Amino acid sequence: MQKVWSIVRDAVRNVDLVLFICSVLLSIISIVTVAGAVDNFGASKLRMQIAMFILGTLVTFAIAYVDYRAIIDKLWLPMLIGSAALLILTLFVGSSGENMETANKSWLEIPGTGFMIQPSEFVKFTFVCTFSKHLFTVQERINHPVNVLLLALHAGLIVGLILLSGDLGVALVYIAMIAIMLFCAGLNPLYFVGVILIVVLLAPYLWDSLAEYQQMRIIVGFNPELDPDNYGWQAIMSRDAIAAGGFFGQGVTGGSIYEILTASHTDFIFATICEKFGFFGGSVVVIIFMVMIVRIIMIARNASRSDCGGLICVGVGAMLIVQVLENVGMCLAMLPVVGITLPFLSCGGSSMLATFLMFGLLHNVHAHSQGVREASRVDTFDMDSSLLR
Repeated sequence: MQKVWSIVRDAVRNVDLVLFICSVLLSIISIVTVAGAVDNFGASKLRMQIAMFILGTLVTFAIAYVDYRAIIDKLWLPMLIGSAALLILTLFVGSSGENMETANKSWLEIPGTGFMIQPSEFVKFTFVCTFSKHLFTVQERINHPVNVLLLALHAGLIVGLILLSGDLGVALVYIAMIAIMLFCAGLNPLYFVGVILIVVLLAPYLWDSLAEYQQMRIIVGFNPELDPDNYGWQAIMSRDAIAAGGFFGQGVTGGSIYEILTASHTDFIFATICEKFGFFGGSVVVIIFMVMIVRIIMIARNASRSDCGGLICVGVGAMLIVQVLENVGMCLAMLPVVGITLPFLSCGGSSMLATFLMFGLLHNVHAHSQGVREASRVDTFDMDSSLLR
């Protein structure tokens, strides 16, 4: 029993208080929002959100306790192979998910359970681990053409499989994560210029490769009034829901526009929150995300330079920034509508649990940073000798 208590105590101590409080606050906002719209969303959505919050919190403590360095050093290759295998499996036996109009194969059913998971969400966790390890290993020689090619193959394997599934929105998140991680690792800016030039030259062919609905979403993304009755309708309704909330909103059980807004519990949860809690509620959400991002930057700066912890923070932070900016932007009808969830808030087991997994990595890096290790030594020295390990 004493050993169990020691493990629990160490796990709790490893968790960064600021990030933990922020993630709990966002999760509670999500649960309260779904509960207030349970007649529209369904009781199953509420139960799933509560269950994933509890499970995600437990997973956070578990990952925070285990030394990420030992796991990544030993398992980075199985992680990479397993991620690719899972995405390939999804291509063959996956489906487009519940009530989806696209032909995306992004969802996989767990046999015998009836539950659907989105593998690309969980692969974010393994990809951040493996790509951070790869970047750290070659960091001193990152600009050598061979290393750039190997990094491109590593990233291209995962992004390519996601693009083959048809999930352009998630693929864009990965591409942004990769670009930011490469920049922070010290890749020569000339490589970025070269990639941009290649994309510009290939733009006509890339455009033709997109499905019609993807092309239309991009065209009307910055001006939904171009097609208000079809592809621009969702963005317009989302903007109207936000405007209808006023300053303090229409209450937890109030609001009506979200009821006819497609995906108002997932991709457009921000619009639902704003209709119910107004500008005030939306501002609270944005402020919490800003606090999270600042805290992640602080953890990255304090991370040990002898391992890939800092790069892990960059990867998770990039994911958070990109998803928040794109999701809020499309809810405000300012950016194209793509299938990107809002971390901790969008209703869905895969999204919430995968985000908790990634934040578990941040807690782990925080726990093994230089300042925290020194404080931990002092605390351990002052404790009763019977509790010393």
